[in-house]
Amino acid sequence: MKEKRAYRLKDRAKSQEETRQKIVEATMHLHETLGPRATTISAIAEKAGVQRLTVYRHFPDETAVFQACTSHWLSLNPPPDPAAWEGIHDPFQRLQAALDAFFGYYAGTKAMWTASHRDVADVPALQGPMAEFAGFLGMVADGLAAAFDKQPNASLVTTLHHALAFPTWDDLDARGTGDAAKVALVILWVRGVLGQA
Repeated sequence: MKEKRAYRLKDRAKSQEETRQKIVEATMHLHETLGPRATTISAIAEKAGVQRLTVYRHFPDETAVFQACTSHWLSLNPPPDPAAWEGIHDPFQRLQAALDAFFGYYAGTKAMWTASHRDVADVPALQGPMAEFAGFLGMVADGLAAAFDKQPNASLVTTLHHALAFPTWDDLDARGTGDAAKVALVILWVRGVLGQA
C-alpha cells in the first residue's frame, strides 16, 4: 500500500513539474514574440493550456514567473564565457575574440534581446535580470580594457562598454553592417581612442 502511495506522489510531483515547465516555456515564447510588456498571466495560461489559477499555484506573482523564464532562457542561451578569450595575450586579438563571441550570440538571440530592451522600462520584473546582464557586460568590458592597460583611460572603458551592448550591435545590424564589419569598426574605435588610428 505504501509503495502504491509513494508511486502516486512521485507521479503527481512529475506532473506538477511538467506543468511548471509548460508555463515557463509559454512565458518564454510570449516574451520573445509579443514582448514582456504584453505578456499577461492570462496569455501565459492560454499558451500553456492551463487555467490562470494553475499559473498562480506555481508562481505567486509576475516577478516569479518572469524570473523562472529568464533563468530557463539563459540556461538554453548562455552568454559567451570570458574564459574563452582570457588566455589570448594580444589585446586586439582578445578583443576580436570577445566581439566575435558576443556578436554571434546577439545574432542568434536577437528576438529576445530586442523585446527585452524595448520593454524593460515598463516591466519591473525584467529590470533586475537586465541590470544583472548589464553588470556582466561591464565586467567583460573592464577586463578587455585592462588587457590594453592596467589603468585604462575612461574613453577606452566607455568605448568597450558601448561596443558590447546589444543596442549598439542592433543599431549597426539595422544599418546592414555584417558582424565582421562590426568587429572591424569597433577595433577602429579602440585604435582611435588609443591614438593608433
